[in-house]
Amino acid sequence: MNRRKVLQTLVTTAVAGSSGAALAQQATGGIASERQMNPVKPRRLKKGDTIGLISPASNTQQNEDIRFASEIIESLGFSVRTGQYLFERNQYLAGTDQQRADDVNRMFADKDVDGIFCLRGGYGTPRILPYLDYDVIANNPKVLLGYSDITALHTAIHVKTGQVGFHGPIAGQTYTDYTLQEFEKVVREPRDTAIIGHAPPFEAGPGKVERENRVTYFVGGKARGRLIGGNLSLLATLIGTPYEPDFRDKILFLEDVSEAPYSIDRMLTQLWLAGRLQQVAGLAFGKFTDVPSVSGNSYSVEEVLRQRCEPLGVPFISGLMIGHVSDQTVVPIGINAELDADAGTLRLLEHAVS
Repeated sequence: MNRRKVLQTLVTTAVAGSSGAALAQQATGGIASERQMNPVKPRRLKKGDTIGLISPASNTQQNEDIRFASEIIESLGFSVRTGQYLFERNQYLAGTDQQRADDVNRMFADKDVDGIFCLRGGYGTPRILPYLDYDVIANNPKVLLGYSDITALHTAIHVKTGQVGFHGPIAGQTYTDYTLQEFEKVVREPRDTAIIGHAPPFEAGPGKVERENRVTYFVGGKARGRLIGGNLSLLATLIGTPYEPDFRDKILFLEDVSEAPYSIDRMLTQLWLAGRLQQVAGLAFGKFTDVPSVSGNSYSVEEVLRQRCEPLGVPFISGLMIGHVSDQTVVPIGINAELDADAGTLRLLEHAVS
């Protein structure tokens, strides 16, 4: 029996008795029911569908950037329905908390809207979580696409409804050939046992080897489990809240941007001190981009990941095409997957859409 199973047995024994159920729920962040919930898969998107465009976090600086995002969606073969408050701006937020939540709720409730794309990330999604109508969302499952700050929205909806979320490109970015291919095979034309997040094609030759998109191998082996995760900053924010996911036996994927090694260290340490890292079946890190330089001595990001995660003893790699990169995959939250840390691959074991 491995160490994680031993700990789970001890917790179960300790909470036995009349108050055991309540204590067990507290021990897992208050989301004991999520572990038993089958993922709710939205309908796959097809050309001609209507996409709702919203901004649940920050807004762009210029309205023209919003029109650009609409044209990106149209270029994919969809029509666009803009949120009522899409053009609102409130300091670093795209309107008030209630306005941003209302746009989310309306898009899920609108029977003529087939999927929902987020304009951008930024900051603010955790602020709207108490204002979402999870009953409406549960009764109208739809593809919700976005990443970075949108992690909080994906995670909360999955915890409350079981619905699969799609950690992938925002509407306000250009799709590379790689990004389009990843989007197609996960959201529009799902493939059996699709490998996601692998490096894009690179033409190697004498004196010419891939440098940017490399996988770093830490702990080998294979792990299977449902995918949870997204942006590290946002996941750390949700710890101890009603929107925290169940980490037990999951494959955890993480990425971030503009965070110094000590900041990444602090957030991973928080997950470790909370006992969450010790519960996962495997770790698949994406990219940590635009890492600021720090004065004086500093660990590298690689060393931080090694120190915090190697002692867990679970399959563990980093460098997948997840996060703030132009060549970006789509990771479906809640779907069963296999992490092969020897081959450096993340494989979906089921379709993410119906």
